[in-house]
Amino acid sequence: MAISVVRLGEPRAPAEGLRLGTVRRPPRGVKKAEYSTRDFFDVWMPELAPSAELVSWALSEPFTPPRWARYAKLYRSQMGKPPASRLITLLAGLSHHSNFSVGCYCADETRCHRSLLRGLLLDAGAQIND
Repeated sequence: MAISVVRLGEPRAPAEGLRLGTVRRPPRGVKKAEYSTRDFFDVWMPELAPSAELVSWALSEPFTPPRWARYAKLYRSQMGKPPASRLITLLAGLSHHSNFSVGCYCADETRCHRSLLRGLLLDAGAQIND
């Protein structure tokens, strides 16, 4: 059992399990009833997404190494507060008993909060698929 970290909207892997959307906003132009069938997510969890302010800041300029470091620090700080920290602990525990996935829309995981979330989940003891 483990967590997969995925790009929302891409086809699901076999045995991926429940897909959690850790995004601030649902997909544009997609009916709510189609989120799951179009491989976005089964459950929306905006509590694990960066705040609207942080997303706005992140999108305002391209990432440079110092800018990415600042973004990562701010995101980790947000995830250290309840309820996000409790959700991370819960998901880490569930990863030992069930397959599921977490994801975001970004094409480049290395410059996406899901790479940071992967690290936070690992720090909390989660089992993560490579």
